[in-house]
Amino acid sequence: MNKFRLALAVAVLTISTATSALAQAPLKIGYTSVEYVLSQMPESRQIESDLKAYSSQLEAQLKSKYADYQSKAEAYQKGASAMTPVVREDKEKELTNLQNSIQEFQRSADQSLQQKQQALLKPALDKLQKNIDAVAEENGYTYVLNSDGASPVLLHGPKEGDISDLVLKKMGITPGAAPAAKAAPAATTPAATPVNNTTKTKTKSKK
Repeated sequence: MNKFRLALAVAVLTISTATSALAQAPLKIGYTSVEYVLSQMPESRQIESDLKAYSSQLEAQLKSKYADYQSKAEAYQKGASAMTPVVREDKEKELTNLQNSIQEFQRSADQSLQQKQQALLKPALDKLQKNIDAVAEENGYTYVLNSDGASPVLLHGPKEGDISDLVLKKMGITPGAAPAAKAAPAATTPAATPVNNTTKTKTKSKK
């Protein structure tokens, strides 16, 4: 029982000491726009270029798949009346499989583009975090918030609390000098032209 009281007393003392130290320490809160800082970083142009090139590759593959579908669908329409029931059914199954393949590729491409975007952004974000930490320590900021987003963490703050330009200067970048395009656009692949229902059975396109 005595040991329990002693442990409790030590715990209370520790909490009291920590609370007292926190109360005595000056609380300084800063904020930054991650989107703004990223747009100013030289890396953002390369990230956007690489992401655009990757998106173009996916788009080309999607167009190729759709062209193949269109070609076979047109051939089916022209020759369907002369086909035997067995051949007609086989062609319809082939077209249905091609439709499913196009739709699955679109879903996979969206995920792949998002993953590519995250991979390209990671080095820049790591660099940004490192410099935010350095600026915060050098200038005595206890917390640094991100003011971006539809529901930003920061709802109000004094201009002097904005450390965005300090972070840029820390990286050797002149704030506001020829800002690059945003480095983190929404990662989406171009939608394919809707697949038409060209067969009489089983080939209704999913949307």
